[in-house]
Amino acid sequence: MACGSCGTSENGVPRGCKSNGNCGTGTCGSGSEKLAVFDWLSNMTLPSGQERFNIFEVRFKNGRKHFYKNIDNLPLTMGDIIAVEGSPGHDIGTISLAGELVKVQMKKRKITADHEDVKKIYRKASQKDIDIWQKARGREEETQRKGREILGKLGLQMKLSDVEFQGDGNKATFYYTADARVDFRQLIRDLASAFSIRVEMKQVGARQEAARLGGVGSCGRELCCSTWLTDFRKVTTSAARYQQLSLNPLKLAGQCGKLKCCLNFELDTYLDALKSFPKQDLVLRTEKGDAVFVKMDIFKKHLWYTYKEERFKWFRLTLDQVQEIIDLNKNNEKSISLEDYESDVEIPETVDFEDAVGQDSLTRFDTPKVSKRRRNNRNNRRKKPVAVAANQTKENTQKQPQKQQQKRRPKQNPNQKPKVANKPNQPKAEGAKPNKPRRNNRNRNKNRPKNGNNSQEK
Repeated sequence: MACGSCGTSENGVPRGCKSNGNCGTGTCGSGSEKLAVFDWLSNMTLPSGQERFNIFEVRFKNGRKHFYKNIDNLPLTMGDIIAVEGSPGHDIGTISLAGELVKVQMKKRKITADHEDVKKIYRKASQKDIDIWQKARGREEETQRKGREILGKLGLQMKLSDVEFQGDGNKATFYYTADARVDFRQLIRDLASAFSIRVEMKQVGARQEAARLGGVGSCGRELCCSTWLTDFRKVTTSAARYQQLSLNPLKLAGQCGKLKCCLNFELDTYLDALKSFPKQDLVLRTEKGDAVFVKMDIFKKHLWYTYKEERFKWFRLTLDQVQEIIDLNKNNEKSISLEDYESDVEIPETVDFEDAVGQDSLTRFDTPKVSKRRRNNRNNRRKKPVAVAANQTKENTQKQPQKQQQKRRPKQNPNQKPKVANKPNQPKAEGAKPNKPRRNNRNRNKNRPKNGNNSQEK
């Protein structure tokens, strides 16, 4: 889709931003608007004598689209904000598609030009209409919050998912989901008296609710139902079985709580590939015994079988080998053992990306770093044999007394008399004071009395 400035001139030359509808500014095809459409027929002229199709596709909140007829032949282009017929009053929307592509969309939805749902376009929206519309849109969040409070007081088993105001602000549509039928007549009275508006209740499914709210899927991209998927087809668990997926509800379910719609995207490819595979309940008869099916790899065309009596070991076979065994069994002949077939299977070597630096590892900062000195010491201790270690210990014990003798002795003063060591049997002189052990300053401080006075002083 293209905005007004992205159209083309008479000669087909793009004007405006000169990107021909792909500038990404809001209303263009690659912009941020949800469910936008690119009009690839915008630069083509109609045949002579043919009038332009006067029905336009108009988009409202959360991708809701309807068709409206331009009775007054107003000069409208894609991206214009217009006022259309409501029930009652008028609504404000944006033209999402015009021209011949509208016929294709109407045919897809099975809507004819004289259908009762095709209402008329009043006018281009004035600034006053846009201001009222924006003011009404600003009330939606607060209305939804208060509506949930009223819903909780009534105790109804339903979930209020979204609120949409009409362009004139006189009517609001409340979208809800419920598992069973709900009597909400009292709820409508309470909502109408609380907000002084006309109230319309509309039930939607779980997938429609997810499409309106939007979000990000497990694949990391925006939800398909909120961006481009418009028709919700039935999804069953057989689609997962055909694709050899584990039936884990946590992985197969989307944000709506139902099975993911993308399970149907590649289902046809898997069904075409499975046509050449044998049935899974087929038993292969070999010389060693009967073999049953375990699993398969569809695109590599490999199948795993195991013996009924020895189920602890699986044997990988190719599709051609399995077909060969089936042909022999049809002629009432038994094939050779699965071990012989498995030895002939050639498994190609897969070359993965080698990360020599380790910079892509997510756990590279988890383990603490060990210093190189400690690591080298540990390695040296482990590498030494027992005999060498014993010799080294003897050498160390012999060197220790030598080192003690080689220690440097303190220099003596020539005027100082040499000290004579007291012999143990020699008697001490009278009046000699006994040697007292030396005390540290710390011990002196500890031995002082707390009151600071010496008890021996008189």
